[in-house]
Amino acid sequence: MLQKVAAFIVKNNLLVKSKPVIVALSGGADSVALFDILQKLEYECVVAHCNFQLRGDESQRDENFVRELCRQNNVTLFVQHFETEQFAKDNKISIEMAARQLRYQWFEELLLQMDAQAIAVAHHKDDNIETFLLNIIRGTGLKGLRGISVKNDKIVRPLLSVNRSDIENYIKVNNLNFVTDSTNFENKFKRNRIRNEILPLLQTLNPSAKDTILEEINVFNGIYDIYKKTIENIKNQIVIYENDIVKILIDKLLEQQQTAIILFEILKEFGFNISQTNQIFDSLNSISGKTFYSKTHKLIKDREFMIIKEKELNKNDDEYIIDLDYNEILNPIHLKFEKIINYSDLILKTSSNIIQIDYNKIKFPLKIRRWKNGDWFYPFGMKTRQKLSDFFINNKLSIFEKNNTWLLISGDKIVWVIGLRADNRFKINKKTKKILEITLF
Repeated sequence: MLQKVAAFIVKNNLLVKSKPVIVALSGGADSVALFDILQKLEYECVVAHCNFQLRGDESQRDENFVRELCRQNNVTLFVQHFETEQFAKDNKISIEMAARQLRYQWFEELLLQMDAQAIAVAHHKDDNIETFLLNIIRGTGLKGLRGISVKNDKIVRPLLSVNRSDIENYIKVNNLNFVTDSTNFENKFKRNRIRNEILPLLQTLNPSAKDTILEEINVFNGIYDIYKKTIENIKNQIVIYENDIVKILIDKLLEQQQTAIILFEILKEFGFNISQTNQIFDSLNSISGKTFYSKTHKLIKDREFMIIKEKELNKNDDEYIIDLDYNEILNPIHLKFEKIINYSDLILKTSSNIIQIDYNKIKFPLKIRRWKNGDWFYPFGMKTRQKLSDFFINNKLSIFEKNNTWLLISGDKIVWVIGLRADNRFKINKKTKKILEITLF
């Protein structure tokens, strides 16, 4: 297995030996095997461990195990604690998605900090199969049927060449210790149900079901490459770029087969979802002048063209002061302020447009202003600071979205990247006596 992984790394140009690689090490069998293999292949390893604080003593046990393993191997270790449940509630996402977002955001920070070449994660063939089935259930389109990428920017997956049984055998032969996540056996998570129930059922219908699915993933990868090239060729025929305006030739578009699909592939770049695309498609034979909006762009249906441009930016860079007695402001944005005196009266809100913060941690007057280069804060759920510019990149904000972002400031500290993320320093806890709830309309 060692040589198989080594050949896979070289074939796919995943790693070099001249720069450090950060190994995501949970303490489970897969990540322990990955760490051991990269060590034996003489890559310069640095370890990152995420403590999501979801399993009580078991989470601490995993962290302690990883600390001891790194000590024994004399390897640098970075540990990050996340308030995962709160982050999931605040962003109205699942625990699994919250953990994923927090993990990969931190990984990107570590890459810059360590000047590392990549983050190595321990996904293997069985993970690829599970992801494929999950994507079918979710409805991710052709792209999702490609499974897990061997390399996604700086994330590399050296174990995608082996399956779970290969790893289990490697662990046994090399007498490696590891910890077991008890939640792997709980079928309340979709991935676990696929692993523990659906795949075994499929194997009763076809004992080679796993191999068949992996073959299909390879086929879909090839189909997707052809699909992408075809879409690009069509776009070159029907899309015109003129400075800050994009025009789609309606007649040329209607000449194509699968017109709605092609239109979606063009418009998703500008923030339009499938539902909006269907509405735009239905309007193609209607009168001119109909306008549609995504979060970042507007589209006007003209006689010959669909015209797309960014929404107009608010150029006002003034600083706005909010005094202690304000209950509501309308300019530059609409915010409402409500004081909650008793912690017992608090009803937790999970919308990204609402924050609930410790009243005694803020200083009046508050201020609202645009973001500036050099601004930084502590994103909610994290204990390390981050530049806003990096936060915007990690969250894939467009130029329009970045320039249209407002900050709520207390003293010289960012309280809220408004509508996006609160600062962790102002969070409420059991010692909080008074709460300030702020709502964005």
